[in-house]
Amino acid sequence: MYYRIRNLRDDKDLSQTDMAKILSISQTTYSRYESGVLDIPTEALIKLAKYHNTSIDYLLNLTNQKAPYPRTSDK
Repeated sequence: MYYRIRNLRDDKDLSQTDMAKILSISQTTYSRYESGVLDIPTEALIKLAKYHNTSIDYLLNLTNQKAPYPRTSDK
């Protein structure tokens, strides 16, 4: 289900451990996100979208539009 987060990670030549550190989670948890075994919490989705400069809809395969939406704040 979450193949796009893997593809985005691979595009930046990052390991699962690297992404887990960015999200402040364990590598095992991140691996479970990528495999779809564990749903990604909203907070982590927001961090991933900001890090990869895309939208949550793109991460969740709801759109093919990779560009992020205009942000309403810097939160």
